Amino acid sequence: MKKVLYTATVVSHICQFHLPYLQMLKDMGYEVHVAARDNLAEKNGLKLEYADKFFDIPFRRSPFSPKNLGAKGQLKKIIDREGYDIIVCNTPVGGIMTRLAAIGARKRGTRVVYIAHGFHFYKGGPKKSWLIYYPIEKIFSKKCDAIVTITDEDYRLASEKFGGVAFRIHGMGVNGERHHTVSEGERAEMRRELGIGEGDFVCLCTGELNQNKNQASLIRLVPKIKEKIPGFKLWLAGNGPLRSELEELISELGLETDVTLLGYQPKIERYVRACDVVSSVSKREGLPFNIVEAMLTGRPVVASVNRGHRELIENGVTGFITDSQEELCGYIEALYSDKELYCKIAAEAERKAAAYTVASVKEEFTRVLFK
Repeated sequence: MKKVLYTATVVSHICQFHLPYLQMLKDMGYEVHVAARDNLAEKNGLKLEYADKFFDIPFRRSPFSPKNLGAKGQLKKIIDREGYDIIVCNTPVGGIMTRLAAIGARKRGTRVVYIAHGFHFYKGGPKKSWLIYYPIEKIFSKKCDAIVTITDEDYRLASEKFGGVAFRIHGMGVNGERHHTVSEGERAEMRRELGIGEGDFVCLCTGELNQNKNQASLIRLVPKIKEKIPGFKLWLAGNGPLRSELEELISELGLETDVTLLGYQPKIERYVRACDVVSSVSKREGLPFNIVEAMLTGRPVVASVNRGHRELIENGVTGFITDSQEELCGYIEALYSDKELYCKIAAEAERKAAAYTVASVKEEFTRVLFK
């Protein structure tokens, strides 16, 4: 039986982004193995499925941690023993250590594919990232058979800088059967179940509570938005290291009845369907699932400017994108007051997002795996 190995720094990454492809490979007759650090105890609701074997490898997130060398050694023994036909590696540390561990296997015919979920270096990005991460990625581009990128910007960069091993797919795919529009009647029932009042206008922001996701800036805008939208509510879905800090900010601003921390929600689609608008104000993104999910569900998006958001949002067509807090408030207010605009943006967003479903991406990814 043919074998495939999926690796990442942490197994939650595999659970969040790759399960449809593990299932696809099993259906094709492959024995599927996964190697990563087991962090599922920290991720309520996530479960590894479709894996015949799982190897707990103690990777560290920092690429400069000496402990990663020991983890690489463990992984090399597994790779040499198991004899994989295909290895798919992900995340910066997981990608680097796997490619090092697979040098011998690749010489023996194993196809090694690296999925870049968003390079740390990009147009307009920090010089430090270009100085540190660009040389690393350039060196390691020669230690795999394919680099899969998920944005046009990363694909152009990889094609120009890393030779002929770059491919582009439309993200890792969102489950179109799970994330889709529903009737107004179904939506109204969901809003009642979640306690949304008739006069409420709910903005949902999904993501880990951390500095990059920048939820604090959105919380600070709530009083200003409420001047024009008295029933405005902000929901923040996700867990993370800044939860206590955000709770303090909400209390300090007296927004306890206006801002709700939902925690991690495994059935986030219920909240997406029930809300009125989705916002993301993160500083960096590769290709954000939460934005695609909102677009597929018919919810307009108002977002900050970064390469992941630029990939999905054409300003005023498939959503709104801005780095101006004044404009962000204005866009939310426009969607609240102009029903025709709201419906137009939602329809265009749904059309754009169709290319980013699992069904579409599976076809693209299959061509890369078996080229």
